[in-house]
Amino acid sequence: MNALPYTHIHEKFRHIAMLPDAERLAFIDTPRWIGYSQANEVLDILQGLMNKVKQHRMPNLLLVGDSNNGKTTIIKQFVKKFGESYVDDDIDLVLPVRSIQAPPSANEKDLYISLIDSFGLPYRSSESVGKLRLQVIHAFRETRVKILIIDEAHSMLTGTARQQRLIMNSIKFLCNELEIPIVLSGTKDSVRILHTDPQHASRFDIAELPIWENNKEFRRLVGSFERILPLRNPSNLTQQENLNLIHSISDGCIGNVKRLLNECAIDAIKTGEEQITTKIIESKSWIRPTRGVRKIIG
Repeated sequence: MNALPYTHIHEKFRHIAMLPDAERLAFIDTPRWIGYSQANEVLDILQGLMNKVKQHRMPNLLLVGDSNNGKTTIIKQFVKKFGESYVDDDIDLVLPVRSIQAPPSANEKDLYISLIDSFGLPYRSSESVGKLRLQVIHAFRETRVKILIIDEAHSMLTGTARQQRLIMNSIKFLCNELEIPIVLSGTKDSVRILHTDPQHASRFDIAELPIWENNKEFRRLVGSFERILPLRNPSNLTQQENLNLIHSISDGCIGNVKRLLNECAIDAIKTGEEQITTKIIESKSWIRPTRGVRKIIG
């Protein structure tokens, strides 16, 4: 054995490789942040928006990308990094970031209820839209929220054209009234909701998370994933043959890459292989969606 075992694993996680199989398997399934250039760039943009000086027309952002390509993970990392609540010198509670999932349809009342619920405040669903709106504004001002993030924005496309205009007008109103930036995140279809009114399109910049190409950045990404997998032997996933196979099965989608490598690592531990081989990667080809559906068997 080498004097320094498991040097193929990041030093922070090398001790995990020495744990029993059950604990290593649990570690693999635990959500973990992997930083990469596109994600860090989006985090910087969000932080910049959050620190903007209050003004009547605050800049807003629409973050778009294919499903399972890292949008929600980036948002959760931003909330974790910058959204922690604290008590200021006046013993007032400060909640710098509010993040919610968009209501399942373009319903103004459901939007306000989701926002109130994010504060853990009581409400009456029978209240009028106007009263719920006032409660939202009061909660935001009392806790000095600096940025609002609404994930799964494409859900708001399920309403009628009139409902879509109403909910986008509500978002514009909150932005103006509270003088805070608002970030929407969703699939590429989400762009359509900005075109319900020319004013909305002019208020939102668009940042896109593209599908990964099989290039140096993808090599770094795969290498980063390999460095946190608690396998006792190196897998050499950044060799071109393995990279080509991983990219082909994942379709260049980061969520699929993570799922693929996790499933391979689980197999490698259960079979005693202790490394991800080409054969194991090929056995997980079911992770590639066929007509949008994954078929595990059959």
